Amino acid sequence: MTPAIAANLLLLALTVGYICLCAVSPFGPCRKCSGLGATSRVTRGGRLKVGRTCRRCHGVGRRIRIGRHLLNRARRTHRAGTR
Repeated sequence: MTPAIAANLLLLALTVGYICLCAVSPFGPCRKCSGLGATSRVTRGGRLKVGRTCRRCHGVGRRIRIGRHLLNRARRTHRAGTR
């Protein structure tokens, strides 16, 4: 097997795997708060204190994955074009 074919098969496997991940679990943890829903800070005494709610996820702790967002947009466009 040539390196080009192996690279193409690897890329195809990664793409199919990501599509399956987006179908099974459309939401991932927020990148800013790591899924906590709020920012955390350390007090002077060294204790962890919960701060404000996260501005990116609005306190939910989840975000929609890029692949799922693209799939939703493609479905919406297809549905609008076939009416």
